[in-house]
Amino acid sequence: MSDQLIIFDTTLRDGEQSPGASMTKDEKLRIARQLERLKVDVIEAGFAASSNGDFDCVQSIASIIKDSTICSLARANDRDIARAAEALKPANRARIHTFIATSPLHMEKKLRMSPDEVFEQAKMSVRFARNLVGDIEFSPEDGYRSDPDFLCRVIEAVIAEGATTINVPDTVGYAIPELYGQFILNLRERIPNSDKAIWSVHCHNDLGMAVANSLAGVKIGGARQVECTINGLGERAGNCSLEEVVMAVKTRRDYFGLDVNIDAQHIVAASRLVSQTTGFVVQPNKAVVGANAFAHASGIHQDGVLKARDTYEIMRAEDVGWSANKIVLGKLSGRNAFKQRLQELGVVMDSESDINAAFARFKDLADRKSEIFDEDILALVHMEGAEAQAETYRFVSLSQASETGEQPKASVVLIAHGQEVRGESTGNGPVDASMKAIESQARSGAEMVLYAVNAISGSTESQGEVTVRLQQGGRIVNGVGADPDIVVASAKAYIAALNKLQNPTERVAAQG
Repeated sequence: MSDQLIIFDTTLRDGEQSPGASMTKDEKLRIARQLERLKVDVIEAGFAASSNGDFDCVQSIASIIKDSTICSLARANDRDIARAAEALKPANRARIHTFIATSPLHMEKKLRMSPDEVFEQAKMSVRFARNLVGDIEFSPEDGYRSDPDFLCRVIEAVIAEGATTINVPDTVGYAIPELYGQFILNLRERIPNSDKAIWSVHCHNDLGMAVANSLAGVKIGGARQVECTINGLGERAGNCSLEEVVMAVKTRRDYFGLDVNIDAQHIVAASRLVSQTTGFVVQPNKAVVGANAFAHASGIHQDGVLKARDTYEIMRAEDVGWSANKIVLGKLSGRNAFKQRLQELGVVMDSESDINAAFARFKDLADRKSEIFDEDILALVHMEGAEAQAETYRFVSLSQASETGEQPKASVVLIAHGQEVRGESTGNGPVDASMKAIESQARSGAEMVLYAVNAISGSTESQGEVTVRLQQGGRIVNGVGADPDIVVASAKAYIAALNKLQNPTERVAAQG
């Protein structure tokens, strides 16, 4: 078997299925560029048949990404597969990832198809896809809960039809590492033509074992591709975390004996970008990319690290992209220094006008905040990109009054449908009053299901980053806002979420 482990990133497809994590085209392009800098082998750019918007995103990513294979998901039918192939035409290297459920539960309750019908559908879909694209991945959805005899029959047939990668998903996160690894191995040993395809694992984190299951599939089962997402983003409890799998394989090469192409120094930048784009904050104690991942509070640990770093650190922080000197710029910094720092952070801007707009925002922030951190720069660049989208509402200004014993009140000026309007309201606090003032003009009727505040850097002078999640008519969207004034950040986040509600996208849900 090969000693190369393929990293298949599905942040833009499976990760986006997290409620509220849907991304705009520009946001997806920005993340795709970062994944390419990370040297991800395969980028699953989306589900081209699910909507015109997703088709456009897949096609655009296929046009600009040159070094990674670009993949589109497709259900096992001719329409989905043809749509995926059309979107992938600009790609240097294209892959169609087709799937159909094979577990008894899914076949009976969801598909309402017999095993024989599923078998024939799987074969025909791979045969059709193989005539359009040379690189075909097949996934038996809910594979781990499928009957092994039936699964062997299906996989043997699709390999014979031309499938080049076989992915065995633990779709509902039910697996246990040793059992899952053995399950993959048994399939490979029982299927006569198993050596004609690369075997892949795709594990969900419902029991907190997605990374462990994936690594067991690699070590015990012999899989040579792992499907994962940045920060473990994904529906329900999420997916296998790219950064954890990559660093486990790199750090314990003595055990796994495998190489990965990933340039780990771009991991933290990718993590921050995905977090700030989706509003899904990384927990401080998250492995590799959490704020505390390389922090030492215990006196014994601190003493040990000062004497010899490897007493308590098995990885170097700088190897995954953490910077020892986080204070980089201030109000006296010039445009060239700002542009250089953007490049160091892996931020690519399409034009000089975009850089100028971001620099103007940076100077405005520097007038209000003496120390500018990497996190601040990434946040302002993200907000610049968010405001460049078509918007129904735009924040102009806010004033609020809050006094002990008095009910807080707020007045917000915003552009609504091209006209300047003012909303006023009282509330339980300044944030509540500000959002009610906005809603008095927007009249969205949306339900707020999440309000979260995160300090971008570690002081009272820090910018506050606020995530607002709204639900309306079955749609869930996230809005993210950043500002040194937490009330202003909250207003911006609420407006960002309202703008997403005004931009409906019809998507077909898919699991893998």
